[in-house]
Amino acid sequence: MFTRHKITVIGAGATGATTAHLLALKELGDIVLVDVAEGIPQGKALDMWESCPIEGLSIKVLGSNDYEPTANSDILVVTAGMPRKPGMSRDDLLKVNADIVYQVVEKAAKLSPDSVIVVLTNPADVMAYVAQKASGFPHHRVIGQAGVLDSARFRTFLAEALNVAPKDVTAFVMGGHGDDMVPLVRYSYVGGIPVEKLLPKDTLDAIVQRTRTGGGEVLGLMKQSAFYAPGSSLAEMVKAVLNDERRVIPAICYLNGEYGEQDIYVGVPSILGGRGVEKVLEVDFTGDEAQQFKKSVASVRKPLSMLQY
Repeated sequence: MFTRHKITVIGAGATGATTAHLLALKELGDIVLVDVAEGIPQGKALDMWESCPIEGLSIKVLGSNDYEPTANSDILVVTAGMPRKPGMSRDDLLKVNADIVYQVVEKAAKLSPDSVIVVLTNPADVMAYVAQKASGFPHHRVIGQAGVLDSARFRTFLAEALNVAPKDVTAFVMGGHGDDMVPLVRYSYVGGIPVEKLLPKDTLDAIVQRTRTGGGEVLGLMKQSAFYAPGSSLAEMVKAVLNDERRVIPAICYLNGEYGEQDIYVGVPSILGGRGVEKVLEVDFTGDEAQQFKKSVASVRKPLSMLQY
């Protein structure tokens, strides 16, 4: 008997709702949208579900304030938390969002013990660690979303400078999801051609800096955190896991000796498939890149050390 995948999205704010809508449009499975706000997840889910006949979709979208309808989900997407406001760093969100993430993941994981968890809530590196502790899941089944988003911004800005289609640019970002992230210019290409051959160093340096502050740029313009690109990033990761695609995707993964780091979640290239993180890929660094990555990892460890997990 054929059974559709079941996806739970926790948090029905702008990012959660956008993610749920994108997942519905991709027809990846039935969706449960959960939020503490009465009527909000129910209303947004109903609105999405009513679009299904128009879009030619066969899935079901359900909204709920409790977790019972989420039971036996294949994947849990965590977007719940306080959004970042102008003037607020990701670290300012740390304690309040850690409490939120721990509580929602603990509830959802008990009902879906075989699921894979994808965490977006900021600071995403730390929240992935919190989610793993709350769930008790193997590390490979808890993943943070940041690398896809940061890399997409990097690729977009490179495409703009080169005046080419963004889809033809391949590039990735490593390290923490913050101002110390490491966009790797040396591994960036357009149509197989190294971007270093096509753009001057000062242009590339400016693009790297814009990538590092990409979230803040959106925040400053519309006075709230981004949600379209984050939603697309989550949908890409969910699709890779549910369809066992073994996609090479930059994601926040647990390191157990890779890159000389232990007991930390941080952004690295990875293979995502049906088990979650199938493998962490290690790339060679120059001395400067290694130093930048070490600095970025340290910026993740600092807030992590403030939590008792």
